[in-house]
Amino acid sequence: MPCGPCVGWPGRRHANDQSDRKLLQRIRELQDEIEADLRRRAGEFRYRLEDGRVVFEAGMRARHRALRVRLSTFLRRTRPAVVLSAPVIYALILPLVLLDVFVTIYQRVCFPVYGIERVRRADFIRIDRHHLAYLNALQKLNCVYCGYANGLIGYVQEVAGRTEAYWCPIKHAARIGAHHAYYAQFVDYGDAEGFEDGLAAARRRITAPGLSGHGAEPGKAGDPG
Repeated sequence: MPCGPCVGWPGRRHANDQSDRKLLQRIRELQDEIEADLRRRAGEFRYRLEDGRVVFEAGMRARHRALRVRLSTFLRRTRPAVVLSAPVIYALILPLVLLDVFVTIYQRVCFPVYGIERVRRADFIRIDRHHLAYLNALQKLNCVYCGYANGLIGYVQEVAGRTEAYWCPIKHAARIGAHHAYYAQFVDYGDAEGFEDGLAAARRRITAPGLSGHGAEPGKAGDPG
């Protein structure tokens, strides 16, 4: 006689799969809403994207320059302790660049072996805030650094997420602070009966043609990063 927990297992798993698909669909809808809001705000602040470049309408740059805080004024307003913390922040550039290099080498070497499409690095690392004329030189430098660091973390998370989906698509027992796009379709923690099928399904999804990273512009093509 089947054990109690095993009774009705296929039905429960089907229900869980349905729930996961609905959740993923809702996430995609929310992402579409965010993109639509960004396009609306672009019109509000009078700029557009042309071949990946930000182009402001006539007169906007002059208005932006008029609102820029001079570097000397900016530094006078900054607390000494904040200034002293700057070397600590910028020292992270060394491990960040090393992480960038090693993760890029890893996916270039290993993803073709696994049959996984490489993550397009440019879909995550966007350096564009330095074009804003209302930022002074130091603010532009800070924004370039933050854009690189946060974009890199997103890029690494996508590479790691695809790796996890291929090798260990199992949800954790407890809630985690943040997770990648593939996590919702992982096998439930403790689902021993469903693991092998779930692993095979995860590998089919992650090796499917046309897989792309978050933030890719529709219709834009390019070599993976």
